[in-house]
Amino acid sequence: MTAVSVIIPAHNASATVADTLATLRPEAEVIGEVILVDDSSTDNTAAVAADAASRLALPLRIIQSSCRDAGGSRNLALAAARFPWIYMIDADDLHLDGGLRALLSKTRTKPGADMVVGAYRRRTDGQNRQFKMPCGYTAAGLANASAYLAGRVRSIAVGSALVSRRAVGDTRFPTGLAYDEDTLFWARVMSKASLEVVTQPIMVYFVSSGRSDDRFTIEPERRFLEWRLALRELLECGIPKSSLKAREGLVALKIARVHYARGDLETAAKFLAIANAAPKVSVDIWRCMRYRLKIAAWRRFSDHQIQLQSA
Repeated sequence: MTAVSVIIPAHNASATVADTLATLRPEAEVIGEVILVDDSSTDNTAAVAADAASRLALPLRIIQSSCRDAGGSRNLALAAARFPWIYMIDADDLHLDGGLRALLSKTRTKPGADMVVGAYRRRTDGQNRQFKMPCGYTAAGLANASAYLAGRVRSIAVGSALVSRRAVGDTRFPTGLAYDEDTLFWARVMSKASLEVVTQPIMVYFVSSGRSDDRFTIEPERRFLEWRLALRELLECGIPKSSLKAREGLVALKIARVHYARGDLETAAKFLAIANAAPKVSVDIWRCMRYRLKIAAWRRFSDHQIQLQSA
């Protein structure tokens, strides 16, 4: 029984997209369509995908896009999706055999569920594989959205969740943001969805730490302000302001850590101040304190070096 629209945004993904499609082949009986959005690729992503889908007997549709934005590409596919369930995976990640059927099976045993979240495996820079369980979720919608933003439940990797097209409705990914657009999308959906979890790993999420960190180093103040405006729009979903402030602190702390690691103490200190003022769980209180001490020690050392050189 075909029930799922699979959405894959792709930009210059010719080296990986065939592997991603191949991992979906064992789930073909439940896949009604695979929508690949070829977003401004300058390589042969579309041709590689079409060839792979033909060999794998997957029902591929290709949408050409000039969004230059993964969220915008997903939005095009969401508007075009025709089947009752939506599954999204990126063109450089891998689906795990049986994962999609496990998510669908939960929707049959829990017919009221609008969304099912599974575990996933995270691989950073080609190593250090970690298993991420969907911990802390409840069936209630708004509570999940609030906890998700505040970092009290495990984050969702795009590719580890199944959501009904009905629950998505007209919800779309924010566009033009440098980071965290998927968090804002999931929070909106979760605020009105009944959610279930499965402990089975659904996919392998590949992360490049350098590319991930680079997002926080380009015009960090401007990008943070743009993201914060989009975050605060979630107030209209009924999510409490305290959860939004907590999310601001989590993202600010991440930015501070990246700038500290790259030696930009002034920017690190600015964002650490934002993180320090936000509501936090105990582990993040300790992280803020640790980075404050590190920055203070580094400044004392720098001042001492300047004094020695001028003596």
